[in-house]
Amino acid sequence: MAERAAPSATRLRFCALLLLISSTTVLCQNTSSIITKLWEKESSRNIINHKAALFVFGDSLYDPGNNNYISTTNTNFQANFWPYGKSYFSEPTGRFTDGRIIPDFICEYAGLQLIPPFLQPGNHRYLDGANFASGGAGALDETNPGRVINLNTQLNQFKNVTDQLKQQLGDEEASALLSRSVYMISIGINDYLSTAKRDSEQHRSMIIGNLTSVLKAIYTTGGRKFSFVTIPAFSSVPSMKAQKTEIKTTREDFWTEDLTALVQEHNKAVSENLHKLEKHLEGFTYSFFDFYTAFNDRMINPSKYGFKTGDSACCGSGPYRGINSCGGMRDVKEYELCKNAREYLFFDSAHPSEMANQQLSRLMWEGSSSVTGPHNLESLFES
Repeated sequence: MAERAAPSATRLRFCALLLLISSTTVLCQNTSSIITKLWEKESSRNIINHKAALFVFGDSLYDPGNNNYISTTNTNFQANFWPYGKSYFSEPTGRFTDGRIIPDFICEYAGLQLIPPFLQPGNHRYLDGANFASGGAGALDETNPGRVINLNTQLNQFKNVTDQLKQQLGDEEASALLSRSVYMISIGINDYLSTAKRDSEQHRSMIIGNLTSVLKAIYTTGGRKFSFVTIPAFSSVPSMKAQKTEIKTTREDFWTEDLTALVQEHNKAVSENLHKLEKHLEGFTYSFFDFYTAFNDRMINPSKYGFKTGDSACCGSGPYRGINSCGGMRDVKEYELCKNAREYLFFDSAHPSEMANQQLSRLMWEGSSSVTGPHNLESLFES
């Protein structure tokens, strides 16, 4: 009898083991479900307490590589080849410099993750913000059409992001995130460079008018804190100086006085418009960085800021290395490359080096009201 009972006892122990495993599995599933719910609740709490996100619009000064993904553009509007990116990323990213651009440094100062190009495949995380900027873009749709992402299209991309945030977070939390976020914009210079009408008052009014419409649209979605920069004295950048040297124009005033006056009139008009918006839009607040003065001072006094030269580019060809040939992937294939980009204010024929971007971003972040007013970016992020 004892021998027959053994199998029965074994079966009993086996059944008990199965019951224990089943109970443990159910317990683990319940525990996993509880942990998931707690994590989701904690994530939601973190979102509510999240620092301000950063949404970026503009041109090549802020483009992190969106133009990499435009099939209709050409290499004149791209920087996804060596030696771009060599000083920081060790490979080209599409940024028009040797390393980081201004929004990258602002992310660092604000404690945000590095924001990738909006068009980068697989980029669907927007809690830290999004970057829609496109090299060559303007405030007007007719500026470099088909080759860049104009400001109105960038606005539509932003609206798509707001819809996704509302689906992810719910209307209330998404609205809270959008209202405490900062909106950086660098636009305008390409609108003047791409047309012969650049010196007309009507053309300037169209640029300011379209920029204002975009600002009001962002404001309607909940945006309240904005960052702007004056456009620089582009008559003094290497590309324009090289053109002047090659053309040997007799119209010296066009390359100096006319272009300088055009830039100053634009910057003044933007400043006046921002004052009006601040008065008429409740809660509208902004930072307006004097990029013109800060950059011009570095061109005139490079050694004061640690640069070897302020009028020539690190990468390019021709006079001042001002021909847009950096990397040899554009119309002109031959180019020269300096040994140390940190010694140069310009990396290529028209864009600041990473060293310059770092200095300028620090001024934007913590500069006094005489440099960036009426608020600096640090105060906007903390408010």
